[in-house]
Amino acid sequence: MAAARKRGEREIEAASTPSPGQFNVAKPNALWQIDHTIVDVIVVDEQFRKPIGRPVLTIAIDVCTRMVAGFHLSLEAPSSTSVGLCLLHSVYDKTAWLDERGIDIPWPVAGLPEVLHCDNGADFRSRALADACREYGMKLLFRPPATPRFGGHIERLIGTMMGAVHLLPGTTFSNVKIRGGYDSEGRANLTLRELEKWIALEIVGKYHQRIHTSLLRPPLAVWRERQGEVDFNLPSDRMAFWTSFLPGERRRLLKDGIHLEKIRYWSDALSRDVGRGGELEIKYDPRDLSRIFVRQSDGRFIEARYRNLAFPPVSWWEWKHAKKALRDQGRFELHEDVIFAAIAQQRQIEDIAASSSAKARRNVTRRPTEPSREGHSTVQSIDLTKHNHSDDDTEYWDQ
Repeated sequence: MAAARKRGEREIEAASTPSPGQFNVAKPNALWQIDHTIVDVIVVDEQFRKPIGRPVLTIAIDVCTRMVAGFHLSLEAPSSTSVGLCLLHSVYDKTAWLDERGIDIPWPVAGLPEVLHCDNGADFRSRALADACREYGMKLLFRPPATPRFGGHIERLIGTMMGAVHLLPGTTFSNVKIRGGYDSEGRANLTLRELEKWIALEIVGKYHQRIHTSLLRPPLAVWRERQGEVDFNLPSDRMAFWTSFLPGERRRLLKDGIHLEKIRYWSDALSRDVGRGGELEIKYDPRDLSRIFVRQSDGRFIEARYRNLAFPPVSWWEWKHAKKALRDQGRFELHEDVIFAAIAQQRQIEDIAASSSAKARRNVTRRPTEPSREGHSTVQSIDLTKHNHSDDDTEYWDQ
């Protein structure tokens, strides 16, 4: 009885709540919706073109104009870092980003949103995101729990993007039933950066140009008409803006540097603060632990690198995995050189395995044809490499 009453209350609430098509926003950049989705396609690595998994797309939409504000594509799990990288792409001018990818189509969205509308996931509830939004004057607005209709604009956009992705080689489609016997891993041939460029073209070359069913006009035309209402006052320090979304800790500055997860970091700019005591606020990028960012007394961040510059960049997850593997072996007195040595061994094993797999696939592809009884070939060799795409794009996130 109680469940039926509660269900009835939800139905009444839904009937009396404006639907996404009725949800009006006064001007561009007044409200952005942002969300993540696992992309329905498998990507391959750049060296061996071997399947490495499905990436995560973080994407934002300007509700007033339905323009895509920006996006970020990654193989990492959703986090405040991926939200920050999506906003970094969304907030600043995209001309250089498009030029680096050889895309000659305008994407004029820029500026800070007044409201950032998102769901209740842990990545949106992080302290880093809340602090960053407060610092830059963006109101963080959460959907009511279990009410996906309140995020209807971003959900509809994601559905549109995934519908397009289902045409790509290596797609997983939306479910197992639809996929049937399609070999998603066997057909995969796009790298992460190639997929990123494809998604960008899908956005600026198609989605922005088509008549939107709610607006009855293309999103680009609506933005152009109303962009005079947009405040383009951007954060002056691009690095500080991005850094504000990163996870952080507080650490003391010791004579041999700052210690984080047993890694020592140093910058000559820190020399004057040695021996002063007190803790410093630091930020780190989980994708690359080769550097941290240390807040100075004037509020600016400076970059500190590994004390031992011979160590390779590693991710937070790779570092944690290596530490756990060593502890499972009974080694509890861990130092940075020991952990980095373990990571080097693990990478070597992975490289050998990947190389062996690639060699085996090439051998199968190039296997000599077997002559038939009449002396003619009965099996044709198939060159799989001719279907591969070149990858000349350069990295954009040069932080």
